[in-house]
Amino acid sequence: MTANSTRPMVSVVIPHYGGKDVLSECLISLKNCTYPDLEIIVVDNDSPDDSAQFITDNFSEVNLIQSEYNRGFAGGCNIGVQHAKGEYLLILNNDTTHEPDWVDHLVERIESNTSISAVQPKIKNDKERDYFDYAGACGGFMDKYCFPFARGRIFTTVEKDTGQYDDACKIFWASGTAFLTRKKIYDQLGGFDETLFAHMEEIDYHWKCQLMGHEVWVEPLSIIYHKGAVTLPVSSPKKTYLNYRNSLILLLTNYPASTSFWLFFPRFFMECISLIKEILTFKWGHALAIIKSWVWIGFHPSFLFHRRQ
Repeated sequence: MTANSTRPMVSVVIPHYGGKDVLSECLISLKNCTYPDLEIIVVDNDSPDDSAQFITDNFSEVNLIQSEYNRGFAGGCNIGVQHAKGEYLLILNNDTTHEPDWVDHLVERIESNTSISAVQPKIKNDKERDYFDYAGACGGFMDKYCFPFARGRIFTTVEKDTGQYDDACKIFWASGTAFLTRKKIYDQLGGFDETLFAHMEEIDYHWKCQLMGHEVWVEPLSIIYHKGAVTLPVSSPKKTYLNYRNSLILLLTNYPASTSFWLFFPRFFMECISLIKEILTFKWGHALAIIKSWVWIGFHPSFLFHRRQ
């Protein structure tokens, strides 16, 4: 994949945990990319299947890093970046396929402005390609209580792509499904916060980038397709737990302390309403997951040392 070029090297970092067929589609799609200097790094998070051997046998060009345990998305990316040689990092989900020129457009956008720390592509649904994908759509934003939404997706409603978001613009967060960032900034921040394990680690990263004075953008000329929820289904209580817990961690660590204090109480009230809803709809696993997120916050005050302000 790497070739002589005046273009900067891009290191694609893919954390992986099971599902070799999905990963195979992603890697084959990357082979068709027109960008001239790509380095592909796959971090196998101790997959329960034979993914590692499959990669070795079928994708010799891939730099395979094998973790001795499941480090999650955050830890998997961090260990992969340690082996990256590129000026730019392309954090990528294993359940994606891509238009051939998608990397070219991302690099062009990030190089157009030295203030840009990261840029994401337009993310469309793999099965219904006329629609945006839930995970990031066309650029993410967040309300003051740390509930995320995106251009093309609010709550569970996903819009059809009719070109309404085809303008490149500044956003608040770029989806962990796929985003390009500067390696020097990633290293400066120490990568993703591994306490988060998975979900919202990218929002935390981009928030901290902005606290450093950088900007985050979306480039809709770059297009990828996302299967979504392959590693951890939407119906999983573990996903509910991670989303609630990690969102609270972000609220309590990235705002000034006084702001975190005043926002915490209405946010907790809204979570109580969510808990009641899960109970009334007999979703006991999700209700327990919300309670578990509160318990974790209460018994792990050390995460507050991660504050940036």
